[in-house]
Amino acid sequence: MFDLVDRLSKKQSSEVIEQQKITTVLFYQTSECQELVMEAYRFEGVVPPVTVKNSDEAIAEHVRQSDIEIVIVELNNSLNISQDAERISHLLPNHASVIIVGSEDAISTIRNLKSMGFYYVFWPVTKQELIDFVKNVYDNRQRNSHRGPGQKRRAKYITILGSKGGVGTSLITSEVAHQLSSVRKTSCLIVEQHFHGGNLDILLGIRKMEKRRIQKGSLSSSLDTASAKSMVYKHSNMLSILALTSEQLDSLSLLDYSNAVVEQLSEDVNFILEDLSASVGFAIEADKFVAQADVVVVVIEPTVSSVREAARLKERINKCNSNRALRLLTVFNHTLPLKLQSATKQDAETILKQAIDIEIPFCETINRTVLEDQRVVTSKLKAAEPLKNLSAMILGETINNTPSFFASLKQRLSRS
Repeated sequence: MFDLVDRLSKKQSSEVIEQQKITTVLFYQTSECQELVMEAYRFEGVVPPVTVKNSDEAIAEHVRQSDIEIVIVELNNSLNISQDAERISHLLPNHASVIIVGSEDAISTIRNLKSMGFYYVFWPVTKQELIDFVKNVYDNRQRNSHRGPGQKRRAKYITILGSKGGVGTSLITSEVAHQLSSVRKTSCLIVEQHFHGGNLDILLGIRKMEKRRIQKGSLSSSLDTASAKSMVYKHSNMLSILALTSEQLDSLSLLDYSNAVVEQLSEDVNFILEDLSASVGFAIEADKFVAQADVVVVVIEPTVSSVREAARLKERINKCNSNRALRLLTVFNHTLPLKLQSATKQDAETILKQAIDIEIPFCETINRTVLEDQRVVTSKLKAAEPLKNLSAMILGETINNTPSFFASLKQRLSRS
């Protein structure tokens, strides 16, 4: 009798452990959806999910635990499910399967969500239909199946490309990374392609970061996720840096190795930012990162040589690009005082045959601000707002580019 009770208690215990593997969080908009999801889980004997009222801040705060397997996001109150899903996509960890619940009955919505790596459940739904759907998603995860859209979404690749050395590429990379990781709460990996120099560590306020030295035999050894993770410097929970160097390997070999590390880590973060200058010593065409980038930010300074090189870079990027959805953003960074500038914003727009997206004004104290371990985006410098706007544009947000009265007056005076 006691043996039977003991075996039954062990069986119940094992079932509870099995149930706890479906670790779920629900971000709800309506009490109806919250109640149905909770009842569906209880009805099937599955541990109910953690439920949180849906907001961007709540999502950013609650989904970073590594043990979360399924995230359910209710968008029944959304006016455009695809747009809202795109807006919050950078807040969601790539390792979790995401189920969107909404009331848009359209093939285009399903297609758009699938392209983002999200599942879609049409509302209203019964308890049995919902829990069956959740269990199918969970079973796919357990089998490591590649069926369905939710298997390990890839990070967004952002290349920040300087038209020449000294145009502020690394500074812009560090400020955008801070804005995305600390303010927007998205996980980021910075890839420094200055293999034999660079000052990204100083710009990030890091005092004791050394580049990882790669030996010649490392290229032939197998690279897995664990070894790739050991290559990065973890600056914070949301921001890591990959910075390699070698006394035995040339830039192209290091570039290949860097790209291999990035490939291994691309499913662990939301954004990968490449800090790349046209002066680093290898052809843009050789960089696989640029070829698969989602956004390329070309940084230009107000000189004729920088503008002309930016136009050449634009042409080369278009030739090697295989991503039809690539966005090319331009930043006109005033690294020089007005009297030393040889090209205006209007000159750049004429030569590039496109509008400048972001203009960063000249700030005499910007270097001192950085050396004092302050972030430009949180300072009162005139460069702060344009850098915030650049981060917003990378996230796909719309910004108001209408210049102020004083900015317009300054532009007219500079042309006179």
